[in-house]
Amino acid sequence: MQLKNIERETKLKVLDRSSLILYIFSMHAQTAQAKKQVELAQYQYMLPRLTRLWTHLERQRGGIGMRGGAGEKEIETDRRIIRDKIAELKKDLEKLARQNEERNKTRGTQIRVALVGYTNVGKSTIMNLLTKSEVLVENKLFATLDTTVRKVVLNYTPFLLSDTVGFIRKLPHHLVECFKSTLFEARDSDILLHVVDVAHPQFEDHIQIVNETLRSIGIDNKNTIMVFNKADLLPPEQRAVLEKTWFAHEHESSVFISATEKWNTEVLRNTLTEKVRAVFCSRYPDTKPEWELYKWEETNTDPE
Repeated sequence: MQLKNIERETKLKVLDRSSLILYIFSMHAQTAQAKKQVELAQYQYMLPRLTRLWTHLERQRGGIGMRGGAGEKEIETDRRIIRDKIAELKKDLEKLARQNEERNKTRGTQIRVALVGYTNVGKSTIMNLLTKSEVLVENKLFATLDTTVRKVVLNYTPFLLSDTVGFIRKLPHHLVECFKSTLFEARDSDILLHVVDVAHPQFEDHIQIVNETLRSIGIDNKNTIMVFNKADLLPPEQRAVLEKTWFAHEHESSVFISATEKWNTEVLRNTLTEKVRAVFCSRYPDTKPEWELYKWEETNTDPE
């Protein structure tokens, strides 16, 4: 009602927070799955708000032999159409989710690592840094909606790295629900790289928001490396204090880096390599790790 009153007084289109987020999502969706997820969220958002969106509710549609029956209001017809569309989109997304699960089964003993974090903290930049690929990197909210998976080999240690959609404070519930299949890439991973924009004045709140969102989709107590990105934007004395304070004690694995300036990134690579190897050895104790095979080939190769 408040939005309707403001629109009437200003003669302008008014967007609330949820509709603005949906608008941004719709601009950045690229794959079929992401487009369906955004479309589903838009319909779910629209359904209870049809009264405000329609200005001709007094018009009647109906008659003998029509599906809605005599005198069905047009808004009731549209509600039925939207409910049917929501059901159809949910079926399509369930089918895509099953296809993703089948694809995951073919990954064998590969350790899976997922990048998670608040939106616009540099996850895609780190993805490009580790994989030498060209994932879209932009200084804007929700530049990444589609999960990207790449194979990475660090110090002869192979693993799969995936980039996920960024989180935000009070992300609308229907958006979390719609993007669960995308976020499940993080749920099914073995290790999380929790990326934080340490130069942001509210970065501690962002850490809490991400952790709460992960818990809401069933992710808790997973192997995690805290990656405090954009550390080059901090004064040296402040960075030194942060590195020595509760971060080092609270989190077993944490690194301070600058992905754009390539500062301290070697520490991230070594930390990630050690974590991947530890997870592999504990999960597949009877399997010869690939990095051992690489070492054997190096030391037993005939120079000729």
